[in-house]
Amino acid sequence: MDEQFDRQKSFGWMINVVASQAAKNLETELAKHDFPRSLWPTMMCLWEKEGVTQREIAQIAKVENSTTTRIIDKLEILGLVERRDDPNSRRSYRIYLTEAGRDLKGTLQPLALKVNKEILDVLEPKEQDEMIRLLQKMMPTSI
Repeated sequence: MDEQFDRQKSFGWMINVVASQAAKNLETELAKHDFPRSLWPTMMCLWEKEGVTQREIAQIAKVENSTTTRIIDKLEILGLVERRDDPNSRRSYRIYLTEAGRDLKGTLQPLALKVNKEILDVLEPKEQDEMIRLLQKMMPTSI
């Protein structure tokens, strides 16, 4: 018996719809603070760990290295990050948050928490925990 594709039972389609909605909601919230969503993954990485290379940020954020370079350029212009020479390599830089970049964490991270809560609120608390556990199980180990 051939299995038929059913969009309403397609994991890929459903997870994409949920992710798209979450992204739109986050974009709306970030826009209230004049902060583009395109800069969010890099800032999220730097709030977790400073002093990483552009290549490391690209790997963690799952974006192309050239895209990361442009994003860091924008963040630098906004005064949120600074490049410092990498003591281990004359060809690369380490990226650090400025004080303004660190301060922004207290403003923007609650917005992401709000968006996540709104998306997960259709589930019971135990279901929310299970959803997160299952998604963590599915995440590539390199993240």
